[in-house]
Amino acid sequence: MSARATESENKALIRRWFDEVWNHGRQDMIEQLRAPDAIATGLGEQNARSEGPAPFKAFFANLRAALPDLRIKIEDILAEEDKVAIRLSAEGTHSGKGFGADPTGRKVQFTGITIARIANGKIVESWNSIDQLRLLTQLGVIGAHAGPDRFLGTHP
Repeated sequence: MSARATESENKALIRRWFDEVWNHGRQDMIEQLRAPDAIATGLGEQNARSEGPAPFKAFFANLRAALPDLRIKIEDILAEEDKVAIRLSAEGTHSGKGFGADPTGRKVQFTGITIARIANGKIVESWNSIDQLRLLTQLGVIGAHAGPDRFLGTHP
């Protein structure tokens, strides 16, 4: 099998992952598309590394409970050898309990980047960066910063 065919298949797997698992809420697909000993980094607040299905299923359940209409759109997808990089945007309505807040009914939008490593047709490792600050600010869980941007502003 050529590297290009493998890269194409890996991109198809990731598209299927985001469509079936996240956009359609199919928890049963997690075990079909993700290896049982898969490692994920960056899903929780502390950017911790999690191993196996239990922590990932908790992350999935919490996110889907808080945002039952969650929709994730792949903005960009790149593949090289056994890795696939995805830039994504997400939106949903906070109509379930989650993120330290009772349901607010607010529509939220956030972005993220994931790099996934694929082996034997399954996700075996992923590194995730989700804009949790934007999500929690939109929900009012943490206060919005007033004033100039702390990263882009000019400071003496």
